[in-house]
Amino acid sequence: MNLKRRKLPLGQRMVSFLAQHLRQLLASLGELWRTPMTSLMTLLVLGFSLSLPALLLVLANNAAKVEQQWHSAAEINLFLQMDLAESRQQALVTRLRGMPELIEVQWQSADAALEEFRQNAQFGDALAYLDDNPLPAVIRVLPSARHSGAEAARSLRDRLAGEPEVALARLDLDWLQRLEALTATGRQAGAALGLLLLVAVVLITANTIRLSIMQRSDEIRVMKLVGATEGFIRRPFLYGGLWLGLLSALLALVLVNAMLVWLDGAMAQLLSLYRSQFRLDGLSAQQGSGLMLGACLLGWLGAYLSVRRHLRAIEPQ
Repeated sequence: MNLKRRKLPLGQRMVSFLAQHLRQLLASLGELWRTPMTSLMTLLVLGFSLSLPALLLVLANNAAKVEQQWHSAAEINLFLQMDLAESRQQALVTRLRGMPELIEVQWQSADAALEEFRQNAQFGDALAYLDDNPLPAVIRVLPSARHSGAEAARSLRDRLAGEPEVALARLDLDWLQRLEALTATGRQAGAALGLLLLVAVVLITANTIRLSIMQRSDEIRVMKLVGATEGFIRRPFLYGGLWLGLLSALLALVLVNAMLVWLDGAMAQLLSLYRSQFRLDGLSAQQGSGLMLGACLLGWLGAYLSVRRHLRAIEPQ
């Protein structure tokens, strides 16, 4: 009598497939639990390696926030022509307030400028001996965020300097250019360091999985001897790489948040002297999720590279 092998329905095959993967997923976590000290040391190394790029990302985000605040202070001063009628001054103010590139326009008369100079200058009393007011009226304008960069602010200054009522348009670009150059250099250096650390995560994971393969070499030979497929043998190691990536990412998030709490407390007293409300922002939910997903992918990649190389060398004798 010929016995035909019954083929399971698709639903049962899917349930069996998922159950098998779930068992191997949990078994790979159990392997980490059975070697607590080795697993802990590996997770600490991976956690610190991931926390540094995450901390660099946090610092870059906060540097961008500080840069945006400093850009908002990129004020352009327009010194008007001497003896310019106040009606023409007000007409210019009206035109400037209608420009979308400007978010704030303040007019200061020549008399108000002289009074401000008298109060701030050490020799302000000497101005009383002058026959005429030597100071012109001033219009202070604040560019929008889109036009607060060094090049955009310079272009806007040149445009405003072309107004017939304006004698001189002044913008201090030195500090703004230094800030942008410093920020760009920091981002490039941070990206390079972060890339090196991410490569280190892959290599550390690969080496950890290699050691696990060597320790279980006899078990692997037996499984190959009884006909286990390559996929069945390598899945626990791949899942082990995923667990290493996920757990190290969670540890990195804890380390980054602890560091931010410490830095925020240390900076609070300093910022209070300047009456600043600036506070450090941590990773957003999207960035934190991206860190965990990226760490899982790096852990899987390291495990895959190790499994692909070392499993082939283990064969039943």
